This record gives sequence, structure tokens and C-alpha cells, in this order.
Amino acid sequence: MSTRDLLDVGRANASEATRTALLLGADAVGRMTSRARVLPGLLISGGQRCGTTSNNKALVQQPTVFRPVWRKGVHYFDVDYDRGLDWYRSHFPLIAQLDRAARRHKTRALAFESSPYYLFHPLAAERIARDLPEVQLLVLVRDPVERAYSAHAHEYARGFETLDFVSALAAETERLEGEEARLIADPGYRSDAHRHQAYLARGQYATQLERVAGIVGRDRIKVVDSHRFFSDPEPTFGSVLDWLGVEPLVRTDFERHNARPRADMPEDLRRRLEDHFEPHDAALEAWLGHVPSWRSEGTR
Repeated sequence: MSTRDLLDVGRANASEATRTALLLGADAVGRMTSRARVLPGLLISGGQRCGTTSNNKALVQQPTVFRPVWRKGVHYFDVDYDRGLDWYRSHFPLIAQLDRAARRHKTRALAFESSPYYLFHPLAAERIARDLPEVQLLVLVRDPVERAYSAHAHEYARGFETLDFVSALAAETERLEGEEARLIADPGYRSDAHRHQAYLARGQYATQLERVAGIVGRDRIKVVDSHRFFSDPEPTFGSVLDWLGVEPLVRTDFERHNARPRADMPEDLRRRLEDHFEPHDAALEAWLGHVPSWRSEGTR
């Protein structure tokens, strides 16, 4: 390894150490003031790789909508529930800050966080219903074929996947065997396979939505077609703000984030996956109020 490489590694390690130290310090401050902080009124719990970052960026442009202070996604209701509600509350803005915003702008002020795994984790909905009985859940969905392909590229780049896409699909059933039961039996159990390698299962949106709705209530869930959000963002985003009861106060600049370049999917594989997801997409129509865009418009 060259001297330059060693310096780069050193900088990266120092940067990560600094970030860790800052987060630990932020957690300590947040815990000391947790009782003066709000709990979120909105959870974005939609499918992984479905545009949650872009939606987050749009939401925080409104002066009465607040994200977590330290982290985009807290992951409390899926992997960190044992830390307790005060730890969770410590991540959010002060109650006084939201009160000032609501009074100034004469509209609802709320905090939110985005943790897509909430939709898929078998215990998250029960925990949400218990701790946030009035919270609203926004679920973003996209073409499940593209979602699976994108998720694989994302997990491969992060080191959670070592197999190529076709091999990973073939291995999914075996990888997930018994994992949901283990998560339910042991609330402290964490499963990399369930969280990072469920390429087909996490695209079966309607199954997950029905399960969550049976616990938190269907009227508290809004499902948004991400393709429509990207192709015609203003009315789609406007409907989200209206559902939240938040007055749009500034014009929103819409951008697409976290897009990862990758090779085109072979057409025979795409057709096979489209056939797999066809009944799941049909069941999703009742949630969207229309045929999913990737079925009606050929969106990819």
C-alpha cells in the first residue's frame, strides 16, 4: 500500500471516529433533554430503495416539518427497540421549536423519520401502535422488479451481499427460512438476511400493508407510487401534505437522490420477475386507488 493510500485510510478512519464521537455526544445531549422533545407524527416506512430520501428532502423544505436532529432514520421500531422510548424521543426537535413554527405559520407542525425496514419487520407495527397510537405512516412503492435489482446493487456495494443478482434470488428462500419466526421469538435478534437480502419478499407490498393495517389501522396509512412522485411531483407531494394536514408554505424543489448506475436487466429475467409480482401488484391497486404505474405505463 502506498503512502497516499495509507493517508487516505487514515483520514477515513479519523472521519468515522469523529462521526461516531459526535453521534455519541449528540445522543447524550438528546437523552438529557428527551422529555422536552417531540415524538414524530409521521413515519415513512415504505419499501427500501423507493425514493424515501427524495421524499425526505422535499418534506424538510416546509418550515413546519422537521426531521430527526442527528439521523435520517432512527430504526427504533425495528432494530433498536430495546433502547427505550426516551432514547427514541431524544433524536427529535424540541417541543418549543414546533410550537413556535405552528404559531408563526398557523398550520400543523410535525416531526418525522424514515426507516423503510419498519414495513417489513414483523414486530415494528405492534411497537408503533403501542408507542405512537396517532402516528401517520407514509409508504412509498415502486416497480418491485426494479426495486429488487436496485436493492441488490445497494447491498452488494455495502458488503451485505456477495452473490450476483440471479444467485441471490435463487438463495432468498433458504436465506429467509425461519428468520421471521426468530425475530418474533427473540425481540433482540437481528437478521442480516431478513433486512438486507429479501429482494422478492420486500417487493410484495400488499401483503405487508395488510399486516400493518390490521395493527395500526388502514386510515392511518397512505401509499404513494414513487414513479408518479418522480414524474409529476407537485400534485403527488401536494396530496401528501394535504393528508398530513400541513399547509404548503414554500415552493418545493424536487430532486432525485441515491440513484445508483447499473447494467440493464436481461429481458428474460425481467419477464420472469414481472410474472412473479403480477398478483402482488394487482392487490396493490386497492391501496393506490389506481393500477400501479409500472403496470399501466410500462415505467422502468
